[in-house]
Amino acid sequence: MDEVRIILAGSWVALMLTYLLGDVIRVFAGDFVPGEIDGQKASQAMWMLAALFMLIPIVMSVLSLTLPYPLIRWVSIVAAVLLVLFNLAGLPYPGTYDNFLILFGFIFNALIVWHAWQWTVAS
Repeated sequence: MDEVRIILAGSWVALMLTYLLGDVIRVFAGDFVPGEIDGQKASQAMWMLAALFMLIPIVMSVLSLTLPYPLIRWVSIVAAVLLVLFNLAGLPYPGTYDNFLILFGFIFNALIVWHAWQWTVAS
């Protein structure tokens, strides 16, 4: 198996764990109100959007190991850039820990883009 596939899959897992760590700390810090997103009562559609967003790194970790090259190269780049744009829209976050973790999320996304961009397969 190509080494880049493993690096991409591991990077997607690291990104997912970073997002989850932020959510866990937010719960323990008391920085959320159950049933609300951004100060408004969350609808089922909002929860579905949140679920879809959180699934991206999970799905990408599997796709990194299964999709053929060069398709996975481009899917990884597009997904990582979209996640960066999504997170940029929420900046700055209220908690210092949130901003710190988002910075690491940006680093993981940058590594994903860099590895995917540099990836070549010898024929």
